[in-house]
Amino acid sequence: MADRFGGRLLFGGGVLLSSVISLLTPAAARLHLSVFVLLRVLSGLGNGVLYPAVHALVVRWSAPKHRTLSVTIVLVGEFVGVVVGMLLSGVLCDHGFAGGWPSVFYVFGMVGCVWSAAWFLFCYDSPATHPRISTTEREYWEEMIGTTELVARPPTPWRKILTSLPVWALTVAFFAYNWAYTTLLLWTPAFMHDVLGIDMTNNGALSSVPFLAAAFFVPLGRLSDWLQSPGKLTCDIVRKMFCATGSVLVGCILVVVGYVGCNRALVVALMFIVLACLFMLYVVVSVNQLDLAPLHVGKIMGLTKSGGNAASILSPHVVGALMYHSSTRSEWQKIFFLNAGIQVVGAGIFVVFGSGDLQSWGDELSLT
Repeated sequence: MADRFGGRLLFGGGVLLSSVISLLTPAAARLHLSVFVLLRVLSGLGNGVLYPAVHALVVRWSAPKHRTLSVTIVLVGEFVGVVVGMLLSGVLCDHGFAGGWPSVFYVFGMVGCVWSAAWFLFCYDSPATHPRISTTEREYWEEMIGTTELVARPPTPWRKILTSLPVWALTVAFFAYNWAYTTLLLWTPAFMHDVLGIDMTNNGALSSVPFLAAAFFVPLGRLSDWLQSPGKLTCDIVRKMFCATGSVLVGCILVVVGYVGCNRALVVALMFIVLACLFMLYVVVSVNQLDLAPLHVGKIMGLTKSGGNAASILSPHVVGALMYHSSTRSEWQKIFFLNAGIQVVGAGIFVVFGSGDLQSWGDELSLT
């Protein structure tokens, strides 16, 4: 849908839908569990379109030689949101209005609605459709990207996409990334509380600190583009190098976290390093779709992100099952070892079968 109809409507609509649902969530929770679950499913549908929409926009609003940097600048907002959300959620739960926890949904929902209005006012699908940019700027984008790429909506070579080894290797790498990220995002507060004995208010602050490693995300994107400049490394080598290095370091350091004792400062510092290394992998899984087929980037992002979302669904259940009887250090060691194994397998598959090169079907404007 993003490749065919543009990312503006899809992204803005997804955020607006999730924001309205956030405002309705406290009432739904009091009404009935089934209503609450239904709203969360609808919110997930709204969030599910965001990544394909972003990439459909980025491919038409960024120069090819700066696309890694462009994607990292856009997506760093996700991690800023995590840090701000964790900090505010802990405070609002303890000191907010409407009984504490409902204020989290009200505040974030209102912010999202206001942001959506600004989005529809200022954002357009491509320079070719923007009514307010100058002729000089439009000509610049046509020169940098090409007139065809700015407006093309080619038919989808689904058979070639679904039988492409690099696409499926990227999907596996995305699964590994999401497994690690979801585990850290959802379960770091539980680890801080159950193993390190940190109370709720301080928990929110300390759990958010590792996500400040998102500050490295944009420099990593810039480094990736620089390494691909003429006379240096190929895109294929850079993608595989970032994937292997980030994944292996994440796995190794997580194993170490399980054995460092109750030194809170050391645990937070190691978690910070883990997130910084995980962002090396994210530079790959969030940009490689653009390498493979720019004109079909929305569809490939949707496919690979769906594979990643499978990890987001499975990991909470697996972690919860491992901690069913008790949330002790020994149980967390099992969780960290499992995470390390998934990272190594994901990196291995991407290094062997993945690619950073434009695919033969990636720039076809018609099916043959």
